[in-house]
Amino acid sequence: MTKGNVAAPAPHRTPPEHVHPRDVPLETALAALSDPVRLALVRELAASDDWERTCGSFDVPVRKAALSHHFAVLRSAGLIEQRDAGAKRINRLRRAEFEERFPGLLALVLQQQAPGGGPE
Repeated sequence: MTKGNVAAPAPHRTPPEHVHPRDVPLETALAALSDPVRLALVRELAASDDWERTCGSFDVPVRKAALSHHFAVLRSAGLIEQRDAGAKRINRLRRAEFEERFPGLLALVLQQQAPGGGPE
């Protein structure tokens, strides 16, 4: 609250732009999934409930600006959807929509094993 008990306006934030998976070329999807940081984000989202994870809740070795870029790439590939909840941005994996566009691809990526046979 600000002076006079009037709520301060919410900080201006541009809402995220989303691309539906049906509009994504295969090359774009594969490129988004080829980066280790983005792959880690997708795998963590797959293990979480929809709209449970905020952008800051991921344990990845990049700074905030780079993380924002990775989320933008995932949105552009139709893999994630984001929405603002107050000062935080929350995420969901667009599993069903992506599966409809690229049957089996996401399941394959999520079950892929690390070199040496163990799960990543």
